[in-house]
Amino acid sequence: MIKGVTYLITVALLALASSLVSAYDPSPLQDFCVAINNTNSAVFVNGKFCKDPAAVTADDFFFSGLNTPANTANKVGFNVTLVNVDMLPGLNTLGISLARLDFAPYGLDPPHTHPRASEILVVVEGTLLVGFVTSNPNKLFTKVLNKGDVFAFPIGLIHFQFNIGQTNAVAFAGLNSQNPGVITIANAVFGSNPPINPDVLIKAFQVDKNVVDYLQKQF
Repeated sequence: MIKGVTYLITVALLALASSLVSAYDPSPLQDFCVAINNTNSAVFVNGKFCKDPAAVTADDFFFSGLNTPANTANKVGFNVTLVNVDMLPGLNTLGISLARLDFAPYGLDPPHTHPRASEILVVVEGTLLVGFVTSNPNKLFTKVLNKGDVFAFPIGLIHFQFNIGQTNAVAFAGLNSQNPGVITIANAVFGSNPPINPDVLIKAFQVDKNVVDYLQKQF
């Protein structure tokens, strides 16, 4: 009898321990959310406030415009049309978003990361050189994609897409967050506001101050 009770207690404790181990905080949907005691001053939540279900319409789940190419007349020859929760309110709590990527000939989606999402990309027009770099020791995985090809980019890793063709290229990307976020590496490092101390960049990149000054002026 005692052995049976001991067995049941052991099983119960193991089950409780298992539930505690598997518990975790929900992934944040913004860069930060500083705690505040005065709720009247609160401005962010992990996601968006929910609309009264009785007031929801089909338009809350609808977006139009991904058939229209974005303007790629810029320094990198690239533009993106992102459909996230800000553009399509019905995505709130669904954990997905979508993007159209337009590339001019030799246009580049510069090295960047999505802090809150993995990405899956399909090419519908043109030829793209794509790749991502792992965490240390920084192995590069790269591939040339043609029409109909698909490539996946793991969450948080630096990745890029480059149009190596002489014609425009178009791709669509799905991301597993309603607000995936984006950190473009060059912009973040050399164009932050306020600027990163040049001494930090000089030592990090092992270049002289003139190079750092030049790069900071570009962003």
